[in-house]
Amino acid sequence: MQSSITVRHAVHYTQSETMTGSALRENFLIEELFSAGGANAVYTHYDRLLLIGVMPDRAAISLGEDMARVVGGEFLLERRELGLINIGGPGIVRTDDAVFEIGFQDALYLGMGTRSISFESADPSAPAKFYINSAPAHAAFPARQIRKAEAIELNLGDGQTSNKRTLYQYIHPDVVESCQLLMGMTRLEPGSVWNTMPAHTHDRRMEAYLYFEVPKDAFVVHLMGRPEATGHLIVRDEQAVISPPWSVHCGAGTSAYAFIWSMAGDNKSFKDMDFVPMGDIR
Repeated sequence: MQSSITVRHAVHYTQSETMTGSALRENFLIEELFSAGGANAVYTHYDRLLLIGVMPDRAAISLGEDMARVVGGEFLLERRELGLINIGGPGIVRTDDAVFEIGFQDALYLGMGTRSISFESADPSAPAKFYINSAPAHAAFPARQIRKAEAIELNLGDGQTSNKRTLYQYIHPDVVESCQLLMGMTRLEPGSVWNTMPAHTHDRRMEAYLYFEVPKDAFVVHLMGRPEATGHLIVRDEQAVISPPWSVHCGAGTSAYAFIWSMAGDNKSFKDMDFVPMGDIR
């Protein structure tokens, strides 16, 4: 198994506003999470969120000592919780005492104290792609599989403003209990390209976006930074963006796409947002 773990330190907005485009990418864009037969992880100092991409082929992949070492535990979820959404072929997750069959765009929550976690693809020729987020936890909650049909579905936006989209809430207080992790998915309708508009911030928690189903010859322009001093990232398929609490997180693509959003921080109120008037974006 090939694996990699990198660490991203927190950046003050005054620093980010002096960065070149390549420096913004180095600090806030994760260009490769999925590699065949591998597990790639980024540990960010923003609310200590850990982002992992696992893509098993013929052999199972376990999150072992190297991951535990980064978070300072005997095992990864000693003092953490974990959520994942599968964006690939059917997969299997094995834990201490359970086996979960995770289909396309199904999710799984694992609580603090889960010691053994391994990942498999049901069909190596159509490998699963487990996008995983892990955050610190203070209490243990039961594991729960959430199928796409069980997620809360919200229809948002309008074709007239090019942002008609469907939002799915998977790890959410009305679906499954967690300590602080929130996780879900948004899909843009054909002809719509804008996400998260009007833009907002939430200084009480950070967020991360994994963009996927971005066509090969397309990209997303992701806006970040303080509302009055935005920068941008060019994001390709299956790349992720780390969004600090002080930053807006919105964007537009050259075609429709989907993305997985996740949050960690002080609360689990999805509606706790500080909206930015459109005229204040600079």
